Amino acid sequence: MRIITANVNGIRAAIRRGAAQWISQAAPDVLCLQEVRADDTQLSKALAEAGLGHWHVAHTEGAAKGRAGVAVATRDPHTAVAVGLDGAFADAGRWIEVEVSTPVGSVTIASTYVHTGEALTDRQVEKYSFLTAMTSRMQRAAEVGELMVVTGDLNVAHREHDLKNWKGNLRKSGFLLEERAYFDRWFDDLGWVDVHRALHGPGPGPYTWWSWRGQAFDNDSGWRIDYQLVSRAFAPTAVGATVGRAASYAARWSDHAPVVVDYEL
Repeated sequence: MRIITANVNGIRAAIRRGAAQWISQAAPDVLCLQEVRADDTQLSKALAEAGLGHWHVAHTEGAAKGRAGVAVATRDPHTAVAVGLDGAFADAGRWIEVEVSTPVGSVTIASTYVHTGEALTDRQVEKYSFLTAMTSRMQRAAEVGELMVVTGDLNVAHREHDLKNWKGNLRKSGFLLEERAYFDRWFDDLGWVDVHRALHGPGPGPYTWWSWRGQAFDNDSGWRIDYQLVSRAFAPTAVGATVGRAASYAARWSDHAPVVVDYEL
């Protein structure tokens, strides 16, 4: 099973820039999207252009028009859909999960878009609230041995080798100690696995986000903030992970690169 997660930075804009061809060639079985910024009809049209018009789509928009929005598209039918986290963030367009049947059992796949945040502001408080809610959901999965994959733009670089200029970002949202501590708990206490890092080995990088501005992409001055996190029970099935970094700045269809993971079922 190939799972691809991508922050498309607006699905319609991404399709205009060439995302449809890339997705078609990448041949996913599950496609998780963040920052969809479209309604159901617009998303269906975009997926059809990528050859996925017949797929099964779970999508939730953000309450603010043109912002956020997450989706999971699956080749085979999914058996259940849940939006939000334990009754919270249901209208935020930031968490959706589906269940799919596989040869090893039912697997839950979530697409999430964590808040960008801003240090010492209410935006950061909201980000911590979301990360806390995520932790509760992931702890519950860990306690029952659930087969689960949490994908998406988590807007946090976990370690120094996950961003180029870590010294200059120690006090900025995205690399605050308090944010990174959530990841420590997920991995060290709850047994979740960052399969991209586990399969790739030590950094620096590979990064998944670069600013549109300046020479960030050409200089590979990026951040690794897009992930596929896997519960302990499902982690052994992950066999390969890559980043779909564009060949050039002109070939980019988002400021993020997709993360591709293959699971041997």
